[in-house]
Amino acid sequence: MEITPELLVRAYRAGFFPMAETREADRLYWLDPEQRGILPLDGFHLPRRLLRTVESGGFSVTVDRDFAAVIAGCAEPAPGREDTWINPVIEGLFTELHRRGVAHSVESWHEGALVGGLYGVALGGAFFGESMFSRATDASKVALVHLVARLRLGGFTLLDTQFVTSHLTRFGAREVPRDRYKQMLAAALEAPAAWLVEPDADALAAEIRAIAGRKRGGSGNSDSPIGGFPA
Repeated sequence: MEITPELLVRAYRAGFFPMAETREADRLYWLDPEQRGILPLDGFHLPRRLLRTVESGGFSVTVDRDFAAVIAGCAEPAPGREDTWINPVIEGLFTELHRRGVAHSVESWHEGALVGGLYGVALGGAFFGESMFSRATDASKVALVHLVARLRLGGFTLLDTQFVTSHLTRFGAREVPRDRYKQMLAAALEAPAAWLVEPDADALAAEIRAIAGRKRGGSGNSDSPIGGFPA
């Protein structure tokens, strides 16, 4: 069966997501894990060190400015990750979803160069994180912080990470059983939410500070690709 953008959206709404075996594979397979990774938007752990990095201005962050470059960055080899599940079929499908306003990217820039980012799918009040990449320390983490702040400001209720890794756990990610996830997904899909490309700068800064205030600071020096945003 040919996977079309329409089928892909229906699959996400039902709790499924696609992957390829390798970068060179020409077929996709569907996953519906017994334990699903989520990152609670009201329990995101923002370490003080990372907050300082976010507020330092060392990275400029944009949304939906260069989706094609972000998905290409997520698909490229990296130390410890010589292959990827993002094949050309995935790239084509998600690029089309982006054209239709369903898939989105968050980019981290330094001195005019794209140095990190992430992408995913937004449906209703659910955001399905797909993958992220980093070419500079903390670049992907800064993009993640901005994603969480924007989702909260926009009224989203679910951030799906697919899987949970030790890296994600640092930020408060946890697993939920499939049945519970499907309940959360159904509720999120009905939630009124808006994807914010350019939120008010003061409101965004205040939201990031509010996130940091909910959890005690801590370390968190890994900047490996988020596995629940598999790369």
